[in-house]
Amino acid sequence: MGFQKILVFLIFIGIGLVLKTKFKSKSEITGLKKVILNLALPATIFIALLSVDVKGELLLLPVLALALNFILYFTAPLVLPTIGIEKNSPNYNTVRLLFPSLAPGLSCFPFVLEFLGDSFLAQAAMADLGNKIFVLIILYLIAMQWYLKKHAKATKFNKAKLLDLLKVLAFEPVNLFIAAALILMVLGLHMENLPYAIAESLSRISLLMTPLVLLFIGLAVNIQKKQFAQLFSLLTLRAAASFLIIGLLSVFIPMETNTVLLALAFSLSACSFWPYAHIAAIETMENDVESQKKTFNGNFAISMLALSFPLSTILIMAILNSGTVFGNPLYLFLTAVALFVCGAIYPSLKALKTRRKQTWKEEPAYEG
Repeated sequence: MGFQKILVFLIFIGIGLVLKTKFKSKSEITGLKKVILNLALPATIFIALLSVDVKGELLLLPVLALALNFILYFTAPLVLPTIGIEKNSPNYNTVRLLFPSLAPGLSCFPFVLEFLGDSFLAQAAMADLGNKIFVLIILYLIAMQWYLKKHAKATKFNKAKLLDLLKVLAFEPVNLFIAAALILMVLGLHMENLPYAIAESLSRISLLMTPLVLLFIGLAVNIQKKQFAQLFSLLTLRAAASFLIIGLLSVFIPMETNTVLLALAFSLSACSFWPYAHIAAIETMENDVESQKKTFNGNFAISMLALSFPLSTILIMAILNSGTVFGNPLYLFLTAVALFVCGAIYPSLKALKTRRKQTWKEEPAYEG
């Protein structure tokens, strides 16, 4: 059953790839992206926030998830130079935003429900509240800070321009829906308290989110051979970091095997689409900026999302099928080392190739 679910997701991405021939202009794909960002995504976020049932005994889970996000965020700068991504470049900023983000709804929740059951799914959903705060709010603020810092000299952000920018951000559909959901949560209202017509409309719009995102990834992805090796290395090192973090956690906090499996599955979730939404919003403000001077690289983000999804789901399914193996921290550390070695192959070969070139240039010409 778990394999069938991942197959459905991959089929949607495949359909997107096939439909590339029907989407002849970039503006057509941009139109689909606008439907996702301005309609499906806001509705999904609104429902997700109003569906969270905050329970006192589970409040530690969002804090732990948020801590995981921050650890991955500060791990990224240690990894990026090794795979040849230049510091402060659009690709560097893009990866720093996506690397610590998690999308458990697509790549983790279906398999947690299938292998571990309802109670563990509830724990995962509660933990995702911390992840949502990180990807929706904290990463958005980080992305805007980088944008303002990069263009401060060119645009001379005075008070009037800053107020104009804040007005634009305030009336973004995603931000309006988040604000509305938070107000309703404070008032103690949930989806069942809304009028039927509104709740049903939002629910039906939200159902579009997953297929539209997967179709969009298939339509927009364009992974080159060199880029594939770089991204595979990056995502494998990300997985290695997750195994190491959960391994250390299991040493200091004794956990039952299923809890370890849940923590692993959650931490190995694919990169979230929501940071890409922040990137896309900033790209619309940089239409007239040269590619190398932009804050982010949207195409690189899509490629990372496209590769992240199948890699994460394969790892998660393998872990949840492992039985009691990963209840032993030793196997967590051994797997972390194995993934690290796998991820280090590309940068090692690249470094070796560069060294050979330098050696060849430094060798004196043969004199007969």
